[in-house]
Amino acid sequence: MSRAQLYDTIGTTYTETRRTEPRIAEQVWAALGDARTVLNVGAGTGSYEPWDRDVTAVEPSAAMRAQRPAGAAPCVAATAERLPFEDQSFDAAMALATVDHWQDPIAGLREMRRVARRVVVFTHDAGGPDRFWLTRDYLPEHAGLWAGRPSLAELAGAIAARTEPVLIPWNCADGFYEAYWRRPEAYLDDHVRRGMSVWARVGPEAEQRAIRSLRLDLASGRWAERNRDILDLDAAELDSRLLIA
Repeated sequence: MSRAQLYDTIGTTYTETRRTEPRIAEQVWAALGDARTVLNVGAGTGSYEPWDRDVTAVEPSAAMRAQRPAGAAPCVAATAERLPFEDQSFDAAMALATVDHWQDPIAGLREMRRVARRVVVFTHDAGGPDRFWLTRDYLPEHAGLWAGRPSLAELAGAIAARTEPVLIPWNCADGFYEAYWRRPEAYLDDHVRRGMSVWARVGPEAEQRAIRSLRLDLASGRWAERNRDILDLDAAELDSRLLIA
């Protein structure tokens, strides 16, 4: 399933749980440097688009484009792998939580590099240790989503990028997969899970098994005992990363 098809299916309530987290936005916008013209690739509903720069958005999903707010940056229907812009058209290109869904991530990153002088990508390091308890203890199927996909090192190498960890605040406003690491009860809420593409990708059987197990462990106190080392943290380093080139 392409990214457009996936988000045309699951993205109709995206804006209800997915919004800009200011502390992550600050890190992303700092990485853009002094760029004045910015291309947002896989832009979705417009989260993280810097308000004080000249932004152009690219989004293949009609459902996501339809949810962009009034006054948002102009949005082009296109894919990352075939950006309809001339070489070096932008000071910078950014992509937030979208590379994982591209059919050819390497080609998409190289297209970003072609059209922009600077590239900033928020993505996931699937090759490290299991830092996140939800993946480690409840959803082993998550690892299978990355089978055959480029590693973080390969993504970085494609555009000669450096990597930078992104700390996830305990009260993160953006409801992506890792956002509720200190608020485990949130994962029991079907409405919250619908804002995370991972559940559609692993399928309903894996989803319901994981949620049943988590619910039991929360009720018994096993989750709290197993994760007592994170209960007082204000932010956690999990698998979120920036690529900066």
